[in-house]
Amino acid sequence: MIKIENLTKDFDGYTALNGLNLSVSKGSIYGLVGVNGAGKTTVIKHLAGVYRGDEGVIQIDGEDVYDNVNVKSKMGYVTDDLYFFPQYSLQMLGKFYAKMYSKWNESRFAGLLELMELDAKRRVGRFSKGMQKQAALALSLSTMPEFLLLDEPIDGLDPIVRKRIFEWIIDDVAERKMTVLISSHNLKEMDGICDTVGIIKRGTMLIEKDLDELKAEMSNNPEFAHQPPSLDEIFIHVYESHDLKGNGKKVKANA
Repeated sequence: MIKIENLTKDFDGYTALNGLNLSVSKGSIYGLVGVNGAGKTTVIKHLAGVYRGDEGVIQIDGEDVYDNVNVKSKMGYVTDDLYFFPQYSLQMLGKFYAKMYSKWNESRFAGLLELMELDAKRRVGRFSKGMQKQAALALSLSTMPEFLLLDEPIDGLDPIVRKRIFEWIIDDVAERKMTVLISSHNLKEMDGICDTVGIIKRGTMLIEKDLDELKAEMSNNPEFAHQPPSLDEIFIHVYESHDLKGNGKKVKANA
């Protein structure tokens, strides 16, 4: 289980996260939704142990995340801001990961590289950004993580590869009870795979709920002409209905 309580983070006087709470159940897929600058990447970097919160609690399976090697060894993390040793080939990176992760799955790695049509002997520094994102996904999924953090993971992937990658992730959730937190601007794609969604605005969690329950509640709103509403429609409704300065109305999910 992933748990964040009252997380606050300031950067040089700018409040990036403001008392944020978040909970992801074991063996589920959680979609973190918000506009650019809402704080999605900052949340994920805290969960990955890259940032340390100014206040609050961040735990995975009941253990604090920051500086915790045991927790990080169970984690796969794909960031939108990629970095590789540029002189390394994917083949070399695979050997490096195999030494670092006890559950490394070489056959899965080979299968993912074949699916993505990536040359294992080519230096990663010569890959396009899209190809580097695919390489990062292949490496992370091949560690057989218990927890998978994905920040804009599908950039640069063609529709067929995206579909197969999500099938791989869904299978891992079903078979190994892997826990996934994913942030993406592609709400249509998230609509089809997420169990729970959290909508954040200016570093504050607006709503966090089971997606099917949220759709059922939103269906009672006369604003929607059809049933049930899409995640796109839910996001726009919730985002525009919350005024964090207190100058406008706040609504409940079933308002």
